[in-house]
Amino acid sequence: MLNTKLPRLIVPLLLCTVSLSACGNESGRDDSRSGNHAEAAAPKAHGSLSFRNRSSAIPQLGQRMQRSVERLGAEQVVLVSGDAPDSSYSTVHLYERGAKGEWRRAFEPWPARNGQRGWTMQHTAGDLSSPVGVFGLSDAGGLLPDPGSKLPYDQSPVYEEDGVGSLGQSLRGAFDHVVAINYNRNPGTPPRNLVRPMGSERGGGIFIHIDHGGPTQACVALPRKKMSDLLKWLDPRMHPVIAMGDIESVSR
Repeated sequence: MLNTKLPRLIVPLLLCTVSLSACGNESGRDDSRSGNHAEAAAPKAHGSLSFRNRSSAIPQLGQRMQRSVERLGAEQVVLVSGDAPDSSYSTVHLYERGAKGEWRRAFEPWPARNGQRGWTMQHTAGDLSSPVGVFGLSDAGGLLPDPGSKLPYDQSPVYEEDGVGSLGQSLRGAFDHVVAINYNRNPGTPPRNLVRPMGSERGGGIFIHIDHGGPTQACVALPRKKMSDLLKWLDPRMHPVIAMGDIESVSR
């Protein structure tokens, strides 16, 4: 989440709840208008094939999340599979649609970190757990210049963080680059936007950001090089989403 030291816009950003260092505190829905549920009305499918008629499925992804991906018309999926419901360790798999509608792996799996207390189906502010669900990925930003993102990129000093995480690790550089997870936020706005459609009690400011050597407050953290690769890969024309949760939740 965004830094607590930045009371201007970062307090709610807390990257998950109130500051960028907090990493999101919301579970719930993500829709393209309110930013609440991943099962929003899907955009029109590209080309002659409708997503509904494409039968291939993403490996490791259960029918429930697969249906959400299809409803959103996604052609890029960031699949975050947590080691266990109470674990802060996870693995990221990236998939994209092929020319014939098949899902194919875009990169080899990446290591990642998630909320300190693991995963939750009902995220609330400050619960230190990452929300389970499928959420849009529409906006990026960070302290450093745009490394080549196709998503709208918001560079601002508000992303600077020099605090420490829950286990005492430095958060410096964690928000050099971020991608906002559309949980309890308005898509199409910078990641630092403080509007919370479901209310502040449901948390907010949940990002994909750079790993700071420990668990997050609700966000997903990637190694610095992988974060740069992700920003260059995500393409708004392919309606990217993140499907995230512990391994049992994402496989149902």
